[in-house]
Amino acid sequence: MKKVASVFLIAILGGVASLSLSHFIEDKNQVQTSQLNYQPPVKFVNYPTGGPESGVDFVNAAEQSVHAVVHIKTTYPLTMNQNQFYTYDPFRNLFGGQAPKQEAPMATGSGVIVSQDGYIVTNNHVVDGADKVEITLNDKRSYAAEIIGKDPTTDLALLKIKETNLPFMSYGNSDNVKVGEWVLAVGNPFNLTSTVTAGIISAKARNINILENDRSQGPNSSSIEAYLQTDAAVNPGNSGGALVNTKGELIGINSAIASNTGSYTGYSFAIPVNLTRKVVADLLEFGEVQRAFIGVSIQDLDAKLAEQKSIHEIKGVYVTGLTNGGSGEEAGIKEGDVITKIGDANVNNVPELQEQVGRYRPGDKVNVTLKRSNQEKVIPVVLKNKNGNTDVVEKPKIEVISALGATFEEVNSAEMKKLNIQNGLKITKLAAGKLLSAGMKVGFIITNIDHNKISSIEDLKGSLENRKNTGQGILIEGVYPNGMRAYYGFGL
Repeated sequence: MKKVASVFLIAILGGVASLSLSHFIEDKNQVQTSQLNYQPPVKFVNYPTGGPESGVDFVNAAEQSVHAVVHIKTTYPLTMNQNQFYTYDPFRNLFGGQAPKQEAPMATGSGVIVSQDGYIVTNNHVVDGADKVEITLNDKRSYAAEIIGKDPTTDLALLKIKETNLPFMSYGNSDNVKVGEWVLAVGNPFNLTSTVTAGIISAKARNINILENDRSQGPNSSSIEAYLQTDAAVNPGNSGGALVNTKGELIGINSAIASNTGSYTGYSFAIPVNLTRKVVADLLEFGEVQRAFIGVSIQDLDAKLAEQKSIHEIKGVYVTGLTNGGSGEEAGIKEGDVITKIGDANVNNVPELQEQVGRYRPGDKVNVTLKRSNQEKVIPVVLKNKNGNTDVVEKPKIEVISALGATFEEVNSAEMKKLNIQNGLKITKLAAGKLLSAGMKVGFIITNIDHNKISSIEDLKGSLENRKNTGQGILIEGVYPNGMRAYYGFGL
């Protein structure tokens, strides 16, 4: 965390255990579920905005949005030695009761219904690592939710419940949002359901450095932070809730606050909806976000840098380097160029550029406007993925190994960084079998078997086969999502 972390505690809003929240749903059938579909590159009609003119009426916007925001309750896998989650029964010894029950840890957050057939957008940090996700609608109906996909690089996730004819929120246009414009934050803070607060847009394209990497540090840094900053009151439990304009349209997903107390002190941040809709479309179609890259290292252009490089106008983003064989290099972008537009959108800082590129998929062609030696050029660029090609990035394979009674998935880079591990294979489901008998819980990440690194299903199968042939037992090492390391041994 950079220097600002010593001043502000960046508080992710959804992870306060044992809070209760509810959500909102609204009848707006004229908006169709086709809003989930990807439309490259994202262009929008210039909708009129509801600026801070006198006499702004928030009632209609609140009524249109409150029913489309839901309460999310997540349950996390039990881990060894979680004594803080035991419930003590003082009468157990008197009446021969059983041992104290170990209760699974829980947390809560918010989500936004974006289609009538039950698709819900929330923050990745609200559901990450959970083995159960429960959705409660504003009318108190509850459903088990399926996680369709997650994207740590934008802190977004897509859920699905089995229901139809749900009221949902229509997408607005975050590009047209103006600083000073009135907005509403809708969510479920502090166990207070269906809470609506008002404020203004305080800033756009704000980078607060809370995701997995800093996008200014390299061509393939994939995290995108280009938040809408507001002063609408947002607190723990609001995570995943809606930021709404005065017409009741969704313009952002509330995600974080900057605070030295952990509660709201005047700064809150929302993921722009124009980025959100592309991530939702990718997760719906592929289960994995299709991230595109120009393949340039960049930094903000300021007066000092402009003077050093004899740049006449302080406008745009400065190119400090290129990826060998990357899209930018192949298209003819050079070190020292100043990028001023991606497509038709102006970019004046790193977050703005990253947000604009983040709306495209690998293989999309985009015009990059830049200045070289103070002369403007327009260069068409075919964007690539993190692997340096235009292929679709597949969702990590999931496989069941029957003898172990478990379902596994590969661990993504964000989770590995969070847990300070270099490899691993996560248990996503457990049934009767060796692992359950040994005491493992859902969410455990196997990092080593007999001191050999495990990164894939193939690694796991190989290690088990070797031990089975020798007739010896095995030692499994790993880590739980809360960072606790554990060791298990058993025979095959």
